[in-house]
This record gives sequence, C-alpha cells and structure tokens, in this order.
Amino acid sequence: MHSHVVVLGGGPGGYAAAFLAADLGMETTLVEADTRLGGTCLLRGCIPSKALLHVSRVIEEAHEMASWGVEFGKPTVNIDAVRARKEKVISTLTGGLKQLAKQRKVRVINAKGVFENSKTLRLEGGEIATGADNTLTFDYCILATGSVPAKIPAFDIGTDRVMDSTGALELKDVPETLLVVGGGYIGLEMGSVYAGLGSKVSVVELLPGLLMGADRDLAKPLVSRLEKQFAGIHLNTKVAGMVNKETHVDVTFEAADGAKRTESFSRVLVSIGRKPVSQGLGLEKTKVEIDAKGFVKCDKQQRTADPHIFAIGDVAGEPMLAHKASHEGRTAAEVISGDESALFDAVCIPAVVFTDPEVAWAGLTEDQAAKEGREVEIARYPWAASGKAQALGRTEGMTKVIVDPETERVLGVGIVGTNAGDLISEAVLAIEMGATVDDIARSIHPHPTLSETVAFAAETFHGTATEIYKPRRDRHGS
Repeated sequence: MHSHVVVLGGGPGGYAAAFLAADLGMETTLVEADTRLGGTCLLRGCIPSKALLHVSRVIEEAHEMASWGVEFGKPTVNIDAVRARKEKVISTLTGGLKQLAKQRKVRVINAKGVFENSKTLRLEGGEIATGADNTLTFDYCILATGSVPAKIPAFDIGTDRVMDSTGALELKDVPETLLVVGGGYIGLEMGSVYAGLGSKVSVVELLPGLLMGADRDLAKPLVSRLEKQFAGIHLNTKVAGMVNKETHVDVTFEAADGAKRTESFSRVLVSIGRKPVSQGLGLEKTKVEIDAKGFVKCDKQQRTADPHIFAIGDVAGEPMLAHKASHEGRTAAEVISGDESALFDAVCIPAVVFTDPEVAWAGLTEDQAAKEGREVEIARYPWAASGKAQALGRTEGMTKVIVDPETERVLGVGIVGTNAGDLISEAVLAIEMGATVDDIARSIHPHPTLSETVAFAAETFHGTATEIYKPRRDRHGS
C-alpha cells in the first residue's frame, strides 16, 4: 500500500491533520492501534473525565441548593448507569469521527505502525492478517502518537487497586477511600469526580502547593474548596512505599522532616504526569531526533530532522494539550500541501483545569513574569462584586489581567471560578490580536454574566470599574 500522507495516531491532533489533509486534496491514510478513533483525549482522558465531572458537579449543586431552601435529599448513584452513559458519550463521538473519515475518503487502518525507514511503515496487529502484506509506504508521515501516564516502578505492587488516570476513568466502583498521588490538574480533576460520587479523597503532593503550574492567587479559591471536599491534603510529603493488602493498600507517607506514618486506602490513583510515546516506533531507523525527555524535535512548521516526517501533539513537546495538538496537526497538513507560509506560531496557548471552581489562564502568568524579571501591572476583579456570581452563590472567583505598563497591552489573563474554561477564549483572542486593556474595557459585555468580569478587570486597571472603588489613573500611567 502507498499513500501520499500517512498520519500515525488517531487522537485530536492526528484526525485533525488527516481530515484537513484530505480536505486539501491529498490522498490520506490514518493508522491507529486502537479500534476507535479519538486517542487518549476522547477515549481515556478529556471527554470521559469531563462527563464524570459534570455528574460530580450536579451532585454538589444539589447539596448547595439547601442554602436556597431547596433540598433534594441524599443522592443515590447507580455506578453501572453512570459508566454506561460515559461510554455512550464516547461511542457517539467516535462514531462521528468514523463517519467523517469515510465522508472525506480518509483510509483508516487499525494497526500499530513501526518505521522501517523514512518512507515505510510496518503495520502490526489490529486488522492486519497474519502473512498479509503489512507495509505501507508514504511520501510524508505525520507522527501523532501522543503520550501515556508516567509510571513509578516502585508503585507497581501487583494490584488494580493502584490505578493511573486510565484505570480511574474505567470507574469500576466508588471506593470508600481514595488516595490521589500528585496534586496536578489530572489528579485534582479525578479526585473531584470520586469525591462527588461519595469517596473520601485524600491528596499527597511532594511540592508545597497544589496545582503549582498556576499562579497562587488563582489556585487559592480552588484549594479552599478542596479542603472542604477532600478528607485530607498532604503537602511537602512523598509516598515512601505501598503494600497491597487483602482489602486495601497501606501507604507510607514521609514528610519533609523525615517523619513517617502509614494509612490505608481502598484505592490509590497515581497521577504524576505523562510521557511522550516516542519509543518502540522504529524512529531510530529514520533521521528523526528525540530530546532527553523523549519529545520529538521539530520546528514551527512541525518538520522533524527527517524531511519526510512531521510531528505534532504530545509527542512533539509541551504543553500536552489536545487543542495544541489539533492546531499543530492542521499546520503540518498545510505545510505538506505546499503552503510554506503555514506556521504554528501561537502567541498563547490556553490552559484549563476543569475542577470546581475551574482555573484557566492564557499568555504570560504573574509567576512567569516574576521569574523573568519582567515589569508588569496586575488588574484584579473579585467575583464578589459580580451580580451573576452573587446570583449563583459562587463569589469565590476572580479575574485578573496582566498588562504591559508601557503599552497597556494585555499580556496575560487568569480566571478562577465557575466556567472559567469557557471565559478564557476571549482572553486568547485579545492577546493574539495585541489588544490593550482599554480595548477590552470599551467592548460591551452582556449583563449580568460572568464574561463581563473580563471587561471589569480591564476597567480596574484605570480605576473606572463601576462595582469597585479604586483611585482613578490616567490612560497612560500615573
């Protein structure tokens, strides 16, 4: 078999690349080891976790309505029905991708692809019959193999009670107690799911805070809420060991001062990050270069050191985000089609943590500015001053804008609160377009909404916000 373009990997980057390549008139083949398209994001990550977070959030809202005088009683959870609904969401979306591939005449092959050389893949397993011609040649290949959960060998103690994020999303049961190892976004999202479903959740984190990738003022409202929802949060603490028992897992904690203690948990979720899938692909038989962390080296056109191979998504470097992968995939397809002007040159890539409250940011962060010694000014708008937030009973939120003091250009935006992930897109557009705080402030936002907190944060920069008093400043400084 031969194809002008072969995409290796059917995740959000891979199918975006394959579909655009076909739209641009190129013969395209998509090789995916899983029987369904969608990759980690759709099958074992973004989509199922957000579906379960929705369930958890509805249960939490039912409890919160008691303050309004509305009580629903203690919810009952049919875990089999929850699991079935989650799978239905996944099946609906994967079925849609299959149909889209068919409409675009993208040939989909269920197999693992291994490079024989810079222009040939050997196909293994899946639908490839034993003894059949299993080679696929190509003019260009887009490598989109993604990433997998990182593992610690010492935590492999021979029991499925110790899970990674994939295992946690299978939702085999609702354990009485759950320990989440790692205070990053995946661990906190999954911890929130299980807490909402009824587990007593604890988190252990080696660093001094949760969600250390976010500014501390954005993480603070989330941490305050998790302290009420979770049974325990252990910072500056490492897991010194685990022992599998008949009905539970004994976990030994070691604090920064060396003190140790042991607690028992029904299940343990190990969430310590992800690593790129760049090994076992035969890349050593090509000219592709891999860095010390396992990422494939590529330029802004997604070209690798091998002229026939492009790389996109998690395997091509951080941040490991589905929306980054999709845009890189489209860039690679455009370059292969002959568009030499195509570049992945985003000014900012938004990040969202889908906990409750959500945390989102785009562009320059306050912590990043401090580390770089960069002079910035910060304008904050507390959601306690927002009519919509008051109506929702969710006043813990905050919107902040990071501004260049000389040009008053918006360099970054951070939001913590309900639906922060939906609100951050306006910030992305503003940063990409080089907008100033005045541009945002003078853009009319609908009232009462949470989206208007972005405009109100911009207004606070000049001290002209209606709902908060701050001494007024002129448009260009003092």
